[in-house]
Amino acid sequence: MNQTTRREFLQQTGALAASAALFGCQTNTASEMVPAPGELGFKSATELIGMLERRQIGSEELTQYFIDRIEKYDATLNAVVVRDFDRALEAARAADAALARGEVLGRLHGLPMTIKEAYDVAGLPTTWGHPDQLQNVPQTDAVVVERLKAAGAHFLGKTNVPIDLGDFQSYNDVYGTTNNPWDLSRTPGGSSGGSAVALASGMTGLESGSDIGGSIRNPAHFCGVYGHKPTWGTVPSRGHQPPGVPAGPNEPDLAVVGPMARSAEDLALAMEVVSGPDVLTSPGWRLELPPPRKTTLEGLRVAVWPDDPAAPVHGAIVQRTTEIADRLASVGARVSDTARPAFSGADSHGVYLPILTAVTSTPHGELTYGNWVQLNGQRAVFRSQWQEFFSEWDVLICPITATTAFPQDQSPINRRTVRVNGEPRPYWEQLFWASLPTLSYLPSTVFPTGLSEEGLPIGLQAIGAEFNDRTTIEFARLIAHEIRGFEPPPGYGD
Repeated sequence: MNQTTRREFLQQTGALAASAALFGCQTNTASEMVPAPGELGFKSATELIGMLERRQIGSEELTQYFIDRIEKYDATLNAVVVRDFDRALEAARAADAALARGEVLGRLHGLPMTIKEAYDVAGLPTTWGHPDQLQNVPQTDAVVVERLKAAGAHFLGKTNVPIDLGDFQSYNDVYGTTNNPWDLSRTPGGSSGGSAVALASGMTGLESGSDIGGSIRNPAHFCGVYGHKPTWGTVPSRGHQPPGVPAGPNEPDLAVVGPMARSAEDLALAMEVVSGPDVLTSPGWRLELPPPRKTTLEGLRVAVWPDDPAAPVHGAIVQRTTEIADRLASVGARVSDTARPAFSGADSHGVYLPILTAVTSTPHGELTYGNWVQLNGQRAVFRSQWQEFFSEWDVLICPITATTAFPQDQSPINRRTVRVNGEPRPYWEQLFWASLPTLSYLPSTVFPTGLSEEGLPIGLQAIGAEFNDRTTIEFARLIAHEIRGFEPPPGYGD
């Protein structure tokens, strides 16, 4: 049975309607997407900004509210590990005073937020998890921090990471272990684990992470929030570098910085604030991301890649991916389970790994220039094949990793495994799904799809063509009207 026939059969038999009922929100409106409307901590940044603009709440009041939540809940979560409450309140008072004068500081006027520890924030330590770097206190802000502040946001503090940002967990000898709010015994993901926890538990209005091996997308999936890995080079990473490495406007291969949030609307807003050229390219270049290819799900061309023999996926995530595909077909999207780019995931992953190792390793492990040129040539072929693929399809939906949040495991990293469908799989095999868009510089948006039978979030990634960031984010916004979108974990109410 071909793909079109299968979807038509499901629709005729009512199976797609049953799939819609499974998500419990066939007629949800945008307002119905908001969880616990009386609880400020779970509102989107967009909603909070609207409340500030309408003077339904002051920035100082909102900032103190988030501070109170951090002090109430973070003892067990350990997400906001560097705190800057006094300066946050001072900035909030300034925002309130400006608004009283009729001045709007920017699109994020008065919004309190946190940011990943790896970013430089003037006056706060940047350690990347190294105890001997506690005295590394930058005097300037990262570009992303500059742009967020210029838009009117201010910072409550910084959120936890694994050492050198190199794990699917978030613990280090400086700040300890960050726990998943859905189950404290499980990892929140890494390396932007603290970022995802702060969002999911309602301790911040907005976040920004970084990603080279799923470090935005993996925690977003594990904690049930939204995360966007931008097209490579669209958001400057200057000020997000290991301690001791001079901050420069050069963009490391593969690596990106990007927003994390409780809604797709927030991702879109944050990208508008932080994207654009840095100092070397700004004299001659301007970034103009194309608009979303579609603003409705009807007619959207969606390819679905639920599993792969090179990196098997847990059955619950495979099933959820298929359910999402059925739901999309039921509202008029064109959906294929078989459409793929003209190369295997294993081939792409085989080029990604040596480049990743070179970017993240010591000089002794780096590629020679000749080897890099050869690998980059192979990547250029993949980029062309992706471009051809996305001439026929708008988005590709697939997992970001093979399991839901797994139990914390701080054993030696080279001995670890992850259990998938009851079988141990190599720990670093979990990079496979993250690498699909990363190698070829593609944008990818992770969106929550509800909970597993164990009560843990399942997120999927929507991959788009290069510079089609607005398409993948808009898809995440649209699908939230068909499924539940963000749901707060139990036990973190006001």
